Amino acid sequence: MPNRSTDTLFQLIKSLEKSEKRNFKIYANRNTSGEELKIVQLFDALDKMNEYDETVLLRRNENIKKQQLSNLKAHLYKQLLSSLRLIDDVTNIDIQLNEQMVYARILYNKGIYLQSLKILDRIKDIAKANNQFTYFQQALFFEKSIESLYITRSIQNRAEELSKETTEISHSLVLSSQLSNLSLQLYSWYIQNGHSRNETEDAAVQKFFIDNLGDKTSQCKYFYEKLYLYQSYCWNAFIRQDFLQYYRYTQKWVDLFEKEPFMIAIETGHYIKGMHNLMGSHFDLGNHKKLIETLAEFDIFCNSSIVLNNVNNRIQCFVYRTISTFNKHFLEGSFTEGLATIPEIETKLSEYENYMDRHRILVIDYKIACLYFGSSNYEKAIDYLNKIINWKVDLRTDLQCYSRLLHLIAHYELGNDDILDSLIKSVYRFMAKMQNLSVVEEEIFKFIRKSFHLSVKTIKPELEKLLIKLKTLESNRFETRAFMYLDIISWLESKLENIPVQEVLKRKFAGKRNN
Repeated sequence: MPNRSTDTLFQLIKSLEKSEKRNFKIYANRNTSGEELKIVQLFDALDKMNEYDETVLLRRNENIKKQQLSNLKAHLYKQLLSSLRLIDDVTNIDIQLNEQMVYARILYNKGIYLQSLKILDRIKDIAKANNQFTYFQQALFFEKSIESLYITRSIQNRAEELSKETTEISHSLVLSSQLSNLSLQLYSWYIQNGHSRNETEDAAVQKFFIDNLGDKTSQCKYFYEKLYLYQSYCWNAFIRQDFLQYYRYTQKWVDLFEKEPFMIAIETGHYIKGMHNLMGSHFDLGNHKKLIETLAEFDIFCNSSIVLNNVNNRIQCFVYRTISTFNKHFLEGSFTEGLATIPEIETKLSEYENYMDRHRILVIDYKIACLYFGSSNYEKAIDYLNKIINWKVDLRTDLQCYSRLLHLIAHYELGNDDILDSLIKSVYRFMAKMQNLSVVEEEIFKFIRKSFHLSVKTIKPELEKLLIKLKTLESNRFETRAFMYLDIISWLESKLENIPVQEVLKRKFAGKRNN
């Protein structure tokens, strides 16, 4: 089967807005050479295709020879990027600083050193004002090179000033680099494994965090140092399920942008991720009011020009707004209302499928499955859980385990007794292999296996026994994972009262609001 995501040129063309396509045509047609005309023809041909298929492409465009195709595609890719560069947002700080650096180099090459130095001073001012210390360092190195090679009459006290600036900037960049490494390594651990599962993992994560953090907290002065510091604290707390600490540092993360709001336009991705984690922390703490307030604030931001004029920002906002909206429905018990949004979400998922990372797709599929499960639509829940179970990825082993457990319970609800025994063994083996079995899960397996032989009259006491056992485990930090991914207590209460799960959750939500 052809796969559009395997061809980089096709993917780039499909990401273009109408205005960008129009601009490329104008840009490419400025030169009427045969090769330029061919890349326009190739562009039109690829633009009309729904999926990339080289055989179909060559058959429909006989003037493009197979031996030419590779070179034409490479040339078209380069020209597309050049045309996009011409219409890119000139307010982007990276573009501004890059352009200024080019101008400084041109003046230097012309032997006009003093003018080049003036531009380098301007670069440093802009870079420092916008926390862009890598550009500041580039300008410094260039400035030192000019001062050391030529008599510019600007050397008075400059050697000492330049040395001092270089030392300060280098320290900041090294500190930022170390903290960003720590943040990335902790986040990578979470993506692979999820939350810590026992005291051994918890202690190992905490030791890694403390050993790598050292005394860096007291050294942080500038924006990026603080950003990566807060992210490191955030991931460490989240992995270890210290949700109060997680909330504190996600709030610091977002507050950092509130104190320097111009950085939202410069580091939009980090701001969006910070807001996502802040909303997630409200969900983990069960703080519905704060979740609603932050989600409303995020909705306003998602409709701002910063987001609407940038494809990547639109995609990220869609993903995180979707997840937080689902979380709102889980807290409220409004599963059926949440299902009304699924068709629109599915349309967006299809539109963005080539640009979304697999981890986010797994999370969204699992949350949709939970919505269907909570609405007692077990068949649809199974459909979405099968997507996760049948997708062979080395991501979020915890999520894959709980998908199988929820899949098992959905079949139990449907009364598919003929396959339950084999499913129990399969899920148990998978979770044991992943070292994911907690006391909660062991008890669930015991109950389901035992319930095969119980009558309607005798099953109720067993449900009550299981509920009592699980409630005693709610306060155990290493058992809370099971309750995060699957509200098994509400499910048991729904079985005992013979009402849908969402009715139990709605009642609990109403009780909390009245307190």
